[in-house]
Amino acid sequence: MSLPPPDPKFDLRGIGAEVSSLHFHCRVHKPCPPLLFSGSSSGLVHVWNVSTRRAETVLNGHDGKSVYWIHTLQSKDCLLSQGRDLQIHTWNLAEGRNEVTDSIAVDSVGFCKCSLLNNENCLLAMPGKESSQVQVIDLASKKIIGCMDPVADSNWGMVMCIKLWQPKSGSSPLLIVGYEDGSVVLWHVLEQKLMTRIMCHKEPVMSLDFDCMNAKGVSGSSEKILSVWTLDEQQNLKTCKAQEIVNPGIADVALRQDRKILATAGWDCRVRIFGWKKMKPLAVLQYHSASVHCVAFSDHNIPEERLLAAGSKDHRISIWSMYSQT
Repeated sequence: MSLPPPDPKFDLRGIGAEVSSLHFHCRVHKPCPPLLFSGSSSGLVHVWNVSTRRAETVLNGHDGKSVYWIHTLQSKDCLLSQGRDLQIHTWNLAEGRNEVTDSIAVDSVGFCKCSLLNNENCLLAMPGKESSQVQVIDLASKKIIGCMDPVADSNWGMVMCIKLWQPKSGSSPLLIVGYEDGSVVLWHVLEQKLMTRIMCHKEPVMSLDFDCMNAKGVSGSSEKILSVWTLDEQQNLKTCKAQEIVNPGIADVALRQDRKILATAGWDCRVRIFGWKKMKPLAVLQYHSASVHCVAFSDHNIPEERLLAAGSKDHRISIWSMYSQT
C-alpha cells in the first residue's frame, strides 16, 4: 500500500439496524447544510446533517422492510427511496415536511437497486415484472420508455444490478445490467435492443458502476475478483482487467465523481480504495466489525471537503476524508 490506512473522520450511530444504502447531497448553498441519507434494514431513512453529525429527520414509510436504494432528485427536498416492501416512494422534505407524495409499485422481489438518470427528464431504471427484465420509466408521466427483456432461452437469471447513463452522442440513454449468471450486458433503451454482452464473473454480479467519460466500468461479486471492463467505439464491452482482492465478497462499488478513485464495500468488514486509472490499491480502511453493505462519495463542490461514507451490518456509518487519497 502506498499510503498508511487512515482513521475515520467520524462515525454515525444510533440507527439500531443494518445500514443498507447511502446517498450524499452536498451541493448546497449556505446556510443549508450538506446532507447524508441512509437507509436501514428496519425500513427507516435517516437524514444526517454532515456538519453537526446528527440526524435531522427520520423517515418511516416502508413498513419495516429494508430500504436498499435512496437518491435525491434536483434538490435535497425531494427524495426517492426503494424498499423491500416493493415500493418506490417520492418524499417531500421541504420546510420540515416528511410526507410521501407518490409511490411506484415494484413487481420484482429481488435485490436489484434502481438507477436514476437525473437530467431534463428524470428517468428511472427499475426491476421489471419478470426476474430478468428491466423497465425504464419517465418519472413525471410514469410512462415506460423501454423494457429490456432477454430472449426466453437466454438463462441469464435474475437482474442483480443496473446503471442508467446518457452517452455524449445519441438521443437514447443506455443501460448496463449485471445478471445472476455473472454476465454484464449493454442495452439500447429506446430501441430495447441488446448491444453487447460479456462474462465477467463466475458468480452473480452483486454491484457495478460505470465511468461514462472514459467508457470504463467495474463490477464485483462473491468472488475475490473485481472485474474492470471497457466499452469501445463500436459499442462492444471488453474485459480489461481482473483485480484480485484478499477476501471474497464485494457488496458495493462506487466511483468518485472526479473519476480518480474507486471504493468497494467488502464482506470482510473492509473498505478498499483503488486508483481508478490503473486500479492501483491505495488503502484498506478497517473500522467496521461486520460486513460493509454500501459505500458512497459526497458531491461537495470543494475537493478538500469530499467524503466517503460506508454503511455496515454493525449498525454504524463511518465517514472518511478522501482528499488525501487522490
